[in-house]
Amino acid sequence: MSLQSLWFVLQQQPNLALLSASLLSLLVGSFLNVVIYRLPRSLHVQWQQDASAIMAQADNMVNEVRHCTVASLFWPPSRCCSCDTSIKFLHNIPMLSYLLLRGRCAQCHNPIGLRYPIVEALTALSGAYIVWQLGVAPVTLASLLFLYILVVLSFIDLDHHLLPDQLTFPLLWLGLICNSQSLLVSLNDALWGAVAGYLSLWSVYWVFRLLTGREGLGYGDFKLFAALGAWLGWQSLPLVLLLAASSGLFVAMGQKIWRGSANTVLPFGPYLALGGLITLLHGTTIWVWYGESLLVR
Repeated sequence: MSLQSLWFVLQQQPNLALLSASLLSLLVGSFLNVVIYRLPRSLHVQWQQDASAIMAQADNMVNEVRHCTVASLFWPPSRCCSCDTSIKFLHNIPMLSYLLLRGRCAQCHNPIGLRYPIVEALTALSGAYIVWQLGVAPVTLASLLFLYILVVLSFIDLDHHLLPDQLTFPLLWLGLICNSQSLLVSLNDALWGAVAGYLSLWSVYWVFRLLTGREGLGYGDFKLFAALGAWLGWQSLPLVLLLAASSGLFVAMGQKIWRGSANTVLPFGPYLALGGLITLLHGTTIWVWYGESLLVR
């Protein structure tokens, strides 16, 4: 069956399209777990090597900098974090293997982090929801790619308070490339969305720093917001920021009530990602509802 025929079948069979999106996103979610785990560790080792090289040069040292072996995103195969045993294919099936193994390594029987099936399930459900909302269309494929990158950025930011340039910059360029064909917004709106996204949070950062002497945001937040602007256009940025700030405040209040105190440093990337996804799928509906509520008043 050709890709064109498969595309036609999926358009005619919505249930099959939802199932296909779920399975595809489930498999992708398994790979996203690898990226979430390996990319920040690879970056930290690279930064240590660069710092050591600079120090060696500054001190006129002639000894070579020690090189650490870092796993790439594709090699070596996945291993247990406890016993370092390679994970067999049958033990690496997304979701299913975790359930059959009851959340433990087949070799050492140490617990496997619940994070892995959560990421896989979240990616699968979100992928299916995107197809349900947008149907089988080119914009759906772009939106799935948008989702996958945001999932990785969100969990890396939660773990390390880091939004790597290796992901935010490609996300920005992909938004501009997709909108060069007016897939979501016009290229002009996407370009100014990237500019406005970066400069707006950059301005907030410096105003907050001048007033308080502290850093309220990271530079990765500027770049992620710029990437969201490149995908959604400058008109959507206020809604994205409102949704992100509201969800972040809701979580902080929940922590305050549940634990008695909230985290002093709350990563903003996951909330920007959530705001971006909601705006992508429901931004028009939200604006229409808001406009109608103003007219009623």
